[in-house]
Amino acid sequence: MLEKIITISTDFITLGQLLKLANVISSGAEAKYYLASNEVLVNDIYENRRGKKLYSGDKVTFVKNNLTITLKK
Repeated sequence: MLEKIITISTDFITLGQLLKLANVISSGAEAKYYLASNEVLVNDIYENRRGKKLYSGDKVTFVKNNLTITLKK
């Protein structure tokens, strides 16, 4: 599994923003569809809300893309 660390400059970002930042989707409009049809884990818990707030230290796994991202401030 590929692992990446993404640095954020704010206190949090949303899951939808992370999808775009990580180049998993090409536009924000695709976030809802992607989360409805793909397994995404936030700190090892299934998540499908694009507005879910993610903070430094959170770990997000995109199962289909074989990618794990850890957020760092």
